[in-house]
Amino acid sequence: QVQVVESGGGLVQPGGSLKLSCVVSGSASSIYNLGWYRQAPGKQRELVAVISSSGTTNYADSVKGRFSISRDNAKNTVYLQMNSLKPEDTAVYYCNAWNIVYNYWGQGTQVTVSS
Repeated sequence: QVQVVESGGGLVQPGGSLKLSCVVSGSASSIYNLGWYRQAPGKQRELVAVISSSGTTNYADSVKGRFSISRDNAKNTVYLQMNSLKPEDTAVYYCNAWNIVYNYWGQGTQVTVSS
């Protein structure tokens, strides 16, 4: 059974950095596209960044130039490096692993940007 588990969230001051990790277990992560989404209170879940199985990346306009997504297939892990964090980045961040057959979500990790 495939499991998707995020880690690395926490409280950070505006302008600070955090690095989120997501481990895909039970299957080789290389067969999946991997992405990070977030959901703030009272808002819909939105795309943050995705990286395809071939390594192509795409970012939401709101995080371009500040966030970076990467993957390590040997470790079945996808990362989200978040720099220059803003209060509006506060949300629960979810990891998604999908292909044409499967679609898996993690339980989420809270990121709070506040002074």
